[in-house]
Amino acid sequence: MIRTIERVAYVTGVLLFLSGVVHTIVLIASGDSWTGPLSMRKAVTFGLSFGLTLITVAWATSYVTVRPRVRNVLLGVFTWASVVETVLVSTQAWRGVPSHFNFETGFDTAVSTTLAAGGGVIILTAVSFTAAAIRGDGETTPSMRLAVRFGLVTLLVALGAGAAMIASGVVEARGGNPHAAYTTAGALKPLHAVAMHAILIVPGLAWLLRFADWTERRRVRLVWVAIGAYAVLTAVVGVESMTGVSPLAASPIEMVTSGVALVVLGLSGAAALREAVRARSRTL
Repeated sequence: MIRTIERVAYVTGVLLFLSGVVHTIVLIASGDSWTGPLSMRKAVTFGLSFGLTLITVAWATSYVTVRPRVRNVLLGVFTWASVVETVLVSTQAWRGVPSHFNFETGFDTAVSTTLAAGGGVIILTAVSFTAAAIRGDGETTPSMRLAVRFGLVTLLVALGAGAAMIASGVVEARGGNPHAAYTTAGALKPLHAVAMHAILIVPGLAWLLRFADWTERRRVRLVWVAIGAYAVLTAVVGVESMTGVSPLAASPIEMVTSGVALVVLGLSGAAALREAVRARSRTL
């Protein structure tokens, strides 16, 4: 049964995602640039990403054993912080000024400070959910429990990369070099993006496997395969990000390694979907 706080998070996530879609239409129609700190792209990415992440976190943490009151607080705070982050970034995009590392006026400083604080709040709630997932067994299958734990841990990696980007950018901006702030902070974006969505992909695979006519031991093995592939992909992208190398301009070894990891992830998902469809067809 869907809890009230989860229903609120789902609806809010959909609205945030739709805001990203609307801003995408505006960006395309206006012919504005897709790059730079003043681009409407930031409103697009924050709406789409926070909307999808909020929905995913609400769903994935429904498999984590947490006292109802604690769940309400954690998910409620996560939802509120997601809204604040998206609204403030979108507001600055419409004003035509940078949202992050912008200390030109009192209002801009308040926005940048609030965005940084909101990121810290999101990290704290994610840490709390991760600790609960690792500590408790939960009322779910071992394969789903394993997938959710990995997803939450990897989400912390993504949030840590985001915090590092903000900290680096603030130092540069406060030092009088705003251009370097955006350049330096942006280096970790690929790691942030890849790690962010493990919470959707790996638990999504485990959810599909619940419909497969397999033993739980076999489901766990496939989840471990997916975890290994995603961990390798995240590690490669992390190394590329920290060394300032674009994933599209990486060395042959890095390209092959990440490519193999993606193929393994794709094959794992295809196998789970195939077995779920087969099991469904046998019951009809």
